[in-house]
Amino acid sequence: MHQLRDLMSRDVKVINPDMTIREAAATMRDEGFGMMPVGENDRMIGTISDRDIAIRAVAEGKDSSTKVRDVMSDGVAWAFEDESVDQAVKIMSERQVRRLPIVDREKRLVGIVSLGDFAVQRTEIQPAAEALAEISKP
Repeated sequence: MHQLRDLMSRDVKVINPDMTIREAAATMRDEGFGMMPVGENDRMIGTISDRDIAIRAVAEGKDSSTKVRDVMSDGVAWAFEDESVDQAVKIMSERQVRRLPIVDREKRLVGIVSLGDFAVQRTEIQPAAEALAEISKP
């Protein structure tokens, strides 16, 4: 079984909670991210996804100058880089998330893993399918 460090994307950027959702959306578009960790004072305090912007901001009629902190998801779920794919699948299923920040043992952000990262490795297709089934439950 692979460790998360073997599958994660190391191309991760942290967004400031005082940025506007317009700036967040532009960064996501330009960098090709669907979710970004939100950091303040050298710690992750939440995440913001394209879905957060659509559901919590646009659908509620919020202005594009709304701060990221007003629509982000609080309570970051994460896993350690030396943990197994099974552990990440468990966390992702319980939290119903498709992307998971990965930290080192000092709890510093080092990457992100997504369901797609699992599927890239043929041996990980079954865990990815199981996670998607759990995440997609109503």
